[in-house]
Amino acid sequence: MEQSIFSLLPPLLAILMVILTRRVLLSLGTGIIVSALLLGKGNVIQSLSYLWNAVKGIFVEDGGLNSWNICILSFLFLLGAITALINIAGGSRAFGEWAMTKVKSRAGAQVLTAIFGIIIFIDDYFNALAVGQVARPITDRHRVSRAKLAYLIDSTSAPICVISPISSWGAFIIGIIGTVLATHNITDVSAFTAFLKIIPMNLYVWATLGLVFIIALRNVDFGSMKTHENRTMVTGIPYDPKKEIPGEIKEDLPSSENGTVGDLVWPIVALFAGTIAAIVWSGLRESESGATTMDIFGNADVASALIYGGVLGLIVAIILFFRQTAKNSSMNSQLLFKGIRVGMKSMLPAVMILIFAWAIITLIEELGTGVYIGNIVANSQLNISFLPVIMFAVAGLMAFATGTSWGSFGILLPIAGQIVAATDISMMLPALAAVLAGSVFGDHCSPISDTTILSSTGAGCNHMDHVITQLPYALTSALIAGIGFIVMGLTDNGLLGLATVALLLAIFALTTKKNKAPQKTVMEENP
Repeated sequence: MEQSIFSLLPPLLAILMVILTRRVLLSLGTGIIVSALLLGKGNVIQSLSYLWNAVKGIFVEDGGLNSWNICILSFLFLLGAITALINIAGGSRAFGEWAMTKVKSRAGAQVLTAIFGIIIFIDDYFNALAVGQVARPITDRHRVSRAKLAYLIDSTSAPICVISPISSWGAFIIGIIGTVLATHNITDVSAFTAFLKIIPMNLYVWATLGLVFIIALRNVDFGSMKTHENRTMVTGIPYDPKKEIPGEIKEDLPSSENGTVGDLVWPIVALFAGTIAAIVWSGLRESESGATTMDIFGNADVASALIYGGVLGLIVAIILFFRQTAKNSSMNSQLLFKGIRVGMKSMLPAVMILIFAWAIITLIEELGTGVYIGNIVANSQLNISFLPVIMFAVAGLMAFATGTSWGSFGILLPIAGQIVAATDISMMLPALAAVLAGSVFGDHCSPISDTTILSSTGAGCNHMDHVITQLPYALTSALIAGIGFIVMGLTDNGLLGLATVALLLAIFALTTKKNKAPQKTVMEENP
């Protein structure tokens, strides 16, 4: 069953079920069971063993704790507690009221969110969750749907990280590129220089970022996103109250009327500053003297840094909470423990989805789904001119099926290097760029991607609402990027490929219609 066509069954079944039923845990659970049965060749005992090892591996690895996964889950709980205390202190309300005086339009709220996403480029997990906390009060006040917020977050997290050399992604990718270059005796360019040259060739990133700003500035909505946006503009409720919202606090908590903007800003600043400081500190500790900035970020323990940042943010939130209790006699210190409990509880849906996604990704890796897809590419007779667009499509399929862009990087970058080395070595960088672009595209579309899960969590959006509403936008960006890769391959010119993307984005901006706000919203938007 391993590395065969059957290895495609579990991810495709899970994805199909999640789209049809909208029940994420049921769909992922089905995919997990089918994966275990395939690995165990129908033997129930062996299948249970594979299943147990996959779940255990989430928490225990190589005889010790899986610190990365445990830190990510712990950070989610910390973030839930911080959010609840900020709400109790009145920070979210005050920040929303302040933002209404500074950010005058729905377009401004969306553009500001996108800018936040671009600025916070250190790690995609941190980006998705931190940007959501800052932007949500602004977008809610301007009646921007949570689905749109999740799209903005998701489209400025991984796309920025994949082209940033000073990020957890950049360090990982540069390491693989270095191995590919060394394997094929390419010595005229370093791995870091190759990465920099690849940046303008990563056409999906530029198509996605361009589309984000067109969508935000021109209020262009299509597909099911238009339904979410229209409902939000009419009702003022940014999500479907009938659906489960990860990170949404369901229990009623009081909110101080004396809250200030600082009650939201300072915990987030502490969270951000603490995380960055911990990243630099851990990177310096693991680096030799004279290490470059990229070496420091490459050696950093990002997961542990999130915990340090989260704890610092929580401490600041607690201090501000007690400041509010001193001002407001109706609030008492017992609310502290209730707020922390309720906040952590609000993150349970996201935590469960993430655990299930990690389990199925582990089993899919054991089935060799990615290797099977990669072998098909390696053994096929490709026209070298179409190699970039083909690698883009294959990487997209692999990341979509496996739910991991990093896994797709690890498998397909060496395969792309082998194909190019055997045909036309001048196509090395375009082919590698296409793999990176396609992997991010597939990751964007996949409902089992951890980045997608955390984007919906950060935005406070139902997970499947995010997946369904983002898909048409991701496919639009992919179509534009795909045409660009065709031009790049035929002309052997990366700048012409980028120019093609820019031209197609301009055509899209000029030919698409704005989503006209319902009349009720036009009258109420600026009371």
